Amino acid sequence: MSSKTESDAAYPNRAYAWYVVAVLLLAYVFSFLDRTIIGLLVIPIEHDLGINDTDLSLLQGFSFALFYALLGLPIARLVDARSRRLVIACGIVAWSIMTALCGTANRFWQLFTARIGVGAGEATLLPGATSLLADYFPPQRRGLALGVFATGIFLGTGVALIVGGRLITALDGVELILPLIGATHPWQVVFIAVGLPGILVALLMLTVREPARQGSLALAEGRGMPLRDVGKYLRANLDTVLCHNLGFTLLAAAGFAASAWIPTVFIRVHGWTAGEVGQRFGLLSLIVGPLGSIVGGLLADAYRRRGKRDGKLRVALIAAIGCVPFAVAFPLTPDPFVAIGLLVPFVFFVSFVWGLAPGALQEVMPNQMRGQATALYTGVVNLLGLGLGPTSVAVMADYVFHDPAKLNVAAAIVVPILLLGAAVLFRAGFAPYCRTLDRLATAR
Repeated sequence: MSSKTESDAAYPNRAYAWYVVAVLLLAYVFSFLDRTIIGLLVIPIEHDLGINDTDLSLLQGFSFALFYALLGLPIARLVDARSRRLVIACGIVAWSIMTALCGTANRFWQLFTARIGVGAGEATLLPGATSLLADYFPPQRRGLALGVFATGIFLGTGVALIVGGRLITALDGVELILPLIGATHPWQVVFIAVGLPGILVALLMLTVREPARQGSLALAEGRGMPLRDVGKYLRANLDTVLCHNLGFTLLAAAGFAASAWIPTVFIRVHGWTAGEVGQRFGLLSLIVGPLGSIVGGLLADAYRRRGKRDGKLRVALIAAIGCVPFAVAFPLTPDPFVAIGLLVPFVFFVSFVWGLAPGALQEVMPNQMRGQATALYTGVVNLLGLGLGPTSVAVMADYVFHDPAKLNVAAAIVVPILLLGAAVLFRAGFAPYCRTLDRLATAR
């Protein structure tokens, strides 16, 4: 029997493993549907709550990221030692209910608080899902599985834009009276409509079986790695962790900064309606985003088969550099359809990040801290990437240019800077990443 066959034999049945990918993908779709729907509702929310772009950016980023980051590590301790499917199912219920509660908000602070709850619930998914998939797929097939899982980001974003746009158009000028809530604005109805169905996904998550943990260090089954050992491992591999976390954070921040304001730019600069933006950019996200995520995973697997153990970082470097020219061009072009065309390669390259980042972590972390390492990364990527990416564009437009109409110019400056910083960090991480792989191999 070949070594590859022996490796595959240690993992669950391949068909069932892909069923698990499908369930986790559906959860990820709802996760991004619930977190990104607000991007299409910027103008009515600002009007009804009396807030500006900077205030709105806090609802898009910082409010969501705050408890996502703070609760990430405690939740990940459960992921690394307990039932991952139960942790994820509870998180889905929590973020679905909190999304629906966004639709009951009549004050900025109420919506801010509900968005914190959405982030707290979603803190369960990425650590739990990537840990599960690392135990369902061997390393040589893991990149594709994680790439397919990561398409949920773009499917969720696309559904949010298309469905949200149609709902906003259909409800325009309509004041609805809902039981227990009373009179509602259309944007409030959208939050409720996209939030509550997620509870059904939580029930589906309970059909997933918990696999045996692969690649563990010598600890008792079910016992999490002590925090002092987690800290010791991270310190010993600090260069790898920093290049990975900060590099992918800057790449993600570029994506967040662009996607958070794309609908608003097309509405303000090009005169499109929310429905038109939702249909056109939503369709682009549905097609191009998943394609990029899968291609990124396939490229990483191809590098691995060719003996390039740092292949995921190499593909990430390609993505960061590939995004730069389009990040400059699409916000500044005067033709909206040319701008949409320029968004195609931008979305394609930036979508590489979502499968590569957690996939790389699974390779350089022992099983008992994969969830915690992913939570640390998602904490950084959400606080810095989601928290600062959209806000940095809004602050430049509001307080540097003093003109909301310059939002597109601010995006054309901020996003490329973030991408170039990511490229530098990825290149610096090649050698440390391979050294960490060597250390981990000798420790098992």
